[in-house]
Amino acid sequence: MTPLILLADEKKSAAVTDWSARIGWLVGLALFVALVYWLMREGWKWRGTLQGDLPELPTAPDDLGEARLTMSGRYHGSTTAGQWLDRIVARGLGSRSRVELTLTDAGLAVVRPGATDFFIPADALREALLGKGIAGKVLTEGGLLVVTWAHGDRLIDSGFRSDHASEHTEWVDAINSMIKTPSTEGAER
Repeated sequence: MTPLILLADEKKSAAVTDWSARIGWLVGLALFVALVYWLMREGWKWRGTLQGDLPELPTAPDDLGEARLTMSGRYHGSTTAGQWLDRIVARGLGSRSRVELTLTDAGLAVVRPGATDFFIPADALREALLGKGIAGKVLTEGGLLVVTWAHGDRLIDSGFRSDHASEHTEWVDAINSMIKTPSTEGAER
């Protein structure tokens, strides 16, 4: 029993905290986080530079006409059509925000408080569908109204989510009924 008694008799003091090492680790971690944030910001700016050839966004005409539909909700971003991860950040299209949509015979007015408003003329509309994700935002199936439109030489998908998701189907039907399809004469060979 002697070894047990010797172990119990041996006293140790509590470990002393090495504050300089802890502070060093915290400063290092803070610098790492700041570096990652800076790199993300530079990547965002670089993407905007690469997309600098995107023309100015159209503005709504003074007289939109009678509203077919209105919706309030969220704007989740725009991407290259068919590529839901290729976010477009130029001209403010990459900024998520609240949105007020108004569909008229002239087109789709997109009013975004705190961000750039834009207008999609009726002849630029290409398709509307129900989607589940756009540019890093994934929702339930049919939880996103995706409007495909032409701007310059690009096709763009813009994603909107209504405060009342049950409105999405009505919007898809209304937008698709407005789209004029070009004549298919000569398309078959």
